[in-house]
Order: sequence, then structure tokens, then C-alpha cells
Amino acid sequence: MPESVRWIIDTLLNKGYQAYAVGGCVRDSLMGNIPHDWDICTNALPNEVKRVFSGEKIIETGIKHGTVTLIKEHMPFEITTFRSESTYSDNRHPDSVVFEKNVSADLSRRDFTVNAIAYNPYDGFIDLYDGMNDMENKTIKAVGNGDERFKEDALRILRALRFASVLGFTIDEDTSLSIHGNKELLKNIAVERIWVEFCKLLTGKNAVIILREYIDVIAVFMPEIASMVGFDQHNPHHCYDVWEHTLHALAFAENDLVIRLVVLFHDCGKPYTFTMDNNNVGHFYAHAQKSCEIAGQILSRLKTDNYTKNAVLTLIKHHDRIIEPTEKSVKKAVRKLGNAEMFEKLLKVKNCDVQAQAEYLVKSRLQILQQIAEIYTKSKEENSFIFSAKNLAINGNDIMALGVKQGKEIGYILNILLESVLDGKIENNHDILIRKVSEIISN
Repeated sequence: MPESVRWIIDTLLNKGYQAYAVGGCVRDSLMGNIPHDWDICTNALPNEVKRVFSGEKIIETGIKHGTVTLIKEHMPFEITTFRSESTYSDNRHPDSVVFEKNVSADLSRRDFTVNAIAYNPYDGFIDLYDGMNDMENKTIKAVGNGDERFKEDALRILRALRFASVLGFTIDEDTSLSIHGNKELLKNIAVERIWVEFCKLLTGKNAVIILREYIDVIAVFMPEIASMVGFDQHNPHHCYDVWEHTLHALAFAENDLVIRLVVLFHDCGKPYTFTMDNNNVGHFYAHAQKSCEIAGQILSRLKTDNYTKNAVLTLIKHHDRIIEPTEKSVKKAVRKLGNAEMFEKLLKVKNCDVQAQAEYLVKSRLQILQQIAEIYTKSKEENSFIFSAKNLAINGNDIMALGVKQGKEIGYILNILLESVLDGKIENNHDILIRKVSEIISN
């Protein structure tokens, strides 16, 4: 426990109040992790807390719900009065709160047992719902009745999935039944909050397990992806249905939000583009474009930031792009992606995709990806990538010096030069490019 937290608790205790660290900070500490923040609960009313810490900087962050924030050593510490809560008309916020005198009442309103543990150095752990045992057994379990907890705050449904994914826990059977049974309540939650929780879920260590078991819950706010479940590809290159292929690919994805989102959505257009040929083999022509369209709808609806949205859609669009293990093909692909970072992400996406295909293909396709990566690395070290005419060894002034007037013709010539360099027909060398310009002018 940091000295500043100990000081806050001691100060409240010395004034005759109760005080405990509570919630996620206690959970994380017990698991051996460093908490991101520390929350303190107390029987002191908000105005009494302000009076106790009158010489400190206090922000009234949620005073009507009993919370003030104390700034100590440039760090925020939330101090909340013990409380119980009334009905939740909007399935998110209590209509009113009642300040309580005992920590037991406060712990009874919390979401999960692992988050319902209070601690101070004098009383030790206050664990009324056996949260420490659930932590030991790696279990997420609702405090009391799961239906009540989720109807109070439907975001807890996603929080349960997020905790299970991030912590590597399983979800208690009764709590799981309540999650499935109350999933429609997520429609009452702001999409911004859903997006934050989903991103944490998707980048958790157990993301694949949670997505497989709770696809019906995810489909409440991403209904478009449900069509992947059980969709037979009828193709010898694939040994899984579309959803299982997606999940197996995700299992190989590094903990990068953009890459995981791309892998999640890369084939969501397949059910909408499926055709069967005369040999009963399934095909998905233009599925990348359809997947891009669907992912765009989902990301826009969830109000994703522009960087993430644009990166994800670009990579989905190019995820099945054919790249030959040649310098020319690699450089063209890098240019199409726009920058080296995006190309590197594309290779990682392709690696995930390949490893979830039919076993007979995996080894050969991974070898090709390795060759492509080696060519890319060599070109990057040589700084030989050309992304636009700006990277050419000559510019518009050089062309005008040869007698070409300023205007569209300069752009036309630069484009010819760029294509010639990208095709490997000429080198990106000043003298060589000048000779090429002279040829173009003379013709």
C-alpha cells in the first residue's frame, strides 16, 4: 500500500471515522499486480471528508453519489462514503443513494466478489462474499443475485467478460446464466462505454474463450458478426466454419488492438458473399470489401476513434491481397498500405489468417510470408521504399528546368516516373530519372 493511501486512511481513522481501500486496487494487490489507482471508502460524509482534508486539494467529482477526489502528490484518490443504492431506472445509474454507516452495506452493492473486498492495515481484509476464495479459484462471480446486479448496471455484463478475459478467469455458472439472460440490457448502455470494455476484453489473454462462449452477448451490439457462427465455408482451404476460423486466427494475434480488430472482422463479409460453383466448392468473391463495409458500420456505430477505424478498415481491405515474395511486389504492397507500420501489421494479420486455414496449406504459406518479411526488412534497412512522387530523386523544379511548363504535365511525368521505379524498370537515381524525363518530352 502506497504511503499516500496509508496516510489518507490514517487521517480518517484519527478523526474517528472508518476507512478502507476497496475494490480493484485490493484485488490487483492480492494478485501481485500494481494497481492503476486506489479507491478509499469511509463512513465520513462528503462534507466531512472535505473538512478532514481541508488543507488539501479536493475535487467534487461525484459528490451527490458520495465521491470526492483528493489530489495527493499529483495523484488522484477517490474517497467515497459507504452507500447503498435504490432502483436503477436506466440500468446504469442509481436513481438515488443512501449513505451508510457500515462497510458491509457498501460491499453488498458491488459488482463481483473479487471487487468486494475492503482492507486497512488495522482490521485486515473485510471479505464478506468470499472474494479471496473466488480469486484463488480464478472465478468471476456476482455479489449476491446476478440478475439484480446486472439489472442495476448492465455494463457489468461486459465488465464480467472483460475481467474474465484480462485476468484469465472463468465465470461462475449462475453468473454466466444471468449474463446470457440479461444481455439485451446492453442496448441501454452508451456505446462509448461498451467500446471501452470491449477493447479491453478483446486484448485480454482469454479473449478467444470469452468470444466463443459469449458470442450471443457480443452480438447485441455487433449483430452483424453473428452470421459467421456455424457458417460452413465448403472450401478445401478451410477446415473451420467462418467463426471458428476467426477465433483460431485470433489465438495467434499479438496483443495489439488494431490487429485483433482486423482479425475479428476480416471475414465478417463471407456469409454475405458466399457462392457455390459446379463442383460444390464455396467461394467468397469480394468478401474483403464487404467485410470492410460491415466493420465500418460497426466501428462508426460504436464511435471508434478515427485512427483505429481507418487502420482497421485499411488492413481488412488488403488482408487477402496477393503479395509475391519479390522486391517489386513487396514494395508495391508497402506503397498501397501507405507506410511501413501498416505493412508490418498486414503481415501479422496474414500470419494469423494462414495459421487458421487447412493444415496442408499452413507450412508453405508461412514460408512465403517469411520470405516476404525478409525482403521487406532488407528494403527497409536500405531505405529504398517509395510511397509517392515526393520520394523520387527529382522534383517538379528539375522537370521545369528541362523546358516543361508548370501545370498538370509535371504531375503526369512524375506519375510515369513513379510507376517505372515501382515496376523496377528504372532506378530512383537523379541522372537516370532526368534521362527518362527527356525521353518522355521528346516523344
